[in-house]
Amino acid sequence: MSEFDATVVSAVIEHMNGDHNEDNLLIARAFGHPEATASSMTGLDATAGVWSVTDGGSAHELRVDWPAGRITERPEIRREVVALYRAACEKLGVTPREEHAAADAAGSASAGGAHPHHPHHGRHGGAPAGHPHGAGQESDGSFSSDLRHATWGDHGDSEHATFMDDIMQGRASREDYAALVAQHYFVYVALEEAAAQFASDPAYAGFHPAALVRLPALEADLEFLLGAEWRDQIVAVPATEAYAARIREVAAEGWKPGILAHHYTRYLGDLSGGQAIARLIARQHGFETEGVSFYAFPELGPLPAFKAAYRERLDAVGAELDDAERKRVVDEVRRAYAFNTQTFFDLERARQSAAV
Repeated sequence: MSEFDATVVSAVIEHMNGDHNEDNLLIARAFGHPEATASSMTGLDATAGVWSVTDGGSAHELRVDWPAGRITERPEIRREVVALYRAACEKLGVTPREEHAAADAAGSASAGGAHPHHPHHGRHGGAPAGHPHGAGQESDGSFSSDLRHATWGDHGDSEHATFMDDIMQGRASREDYAALVAQHYFVYVALEEAAAQFASDPAYAGFHPAALVRLPALEADLEFLLGAEWRDQIVAVPATEAYAARIREVAAEGWKPGILAHHYTRYLGDLSGGQAIARLIARQHGFETEGVSFYAFPELGPLPAFKAAYRERLDAVGAELDDAERKRVVDEVRRAYAFNTQTFFDLERARQSAAV
């Protein structure tokens, strides 16, 4: 099992693919694919990061060792990713962004003197990779940044969530995956009912375009996975019931920033780390589009552009909130994340009970 729990891995991947696409491409070009046209991070472990690289119209998996060698602590992940980025810039003759200078210097010191510009690379292999938060960096003070970093200190709470770890590592069965999709269904019934409140408010309507709606895709996936009678087969675990109940409570209050906290936590995760999960599940089970349509947004346009616009809207909403209300929204994001994590534990308990 990886030294890092699945939620930490997912958060790093989401951050890299959501905010550092250019860095991913530089790493791919520097360490094995000089003609790469696209690159996205798909996984990491104690010894390396893993990217999916498009080169000459073909997809390749690229594994690049961490410059300092084996790592075991969460803060070391960012240090090593930054070191890879700067090493890639050095190899390609690109000037690195100034924002990484301090992190790189601190990373070099904490690595016990290991020089960040001498990565060991070239091994190819693969390790697979919903949560929209960043990879441990300090918030820049914007509302979107505050929300992105709201749960970083909570990642340890999901350690030993074996169910999701098995999903991310390709060990889970088709039945396990169907159980996860079922939990999504119960949550999104509540969430999309709540998000209907956005339609009449110009400040919120842009968060929830029709192309973002997930229920039809979830229903199609469940029919594919379980058959026409899928509604009679799915059961919400206790954490999912509590999760949906909280969303409905916030909606009944008419607290749109609170609805937005849940909306942001779910949909930005689907658009980020969820994309890596979809690739993993499709590869493991031989799916094409059926079974993973929940993660497909064909009418939304380029996902990075939508996410950037979403965060701009978040900042506009945040500018209208006082400090107490902003904190309340941040706390609600953490609450949503806690429900999500507890769902993984409940799914594991249900799986173990079924096996007895």
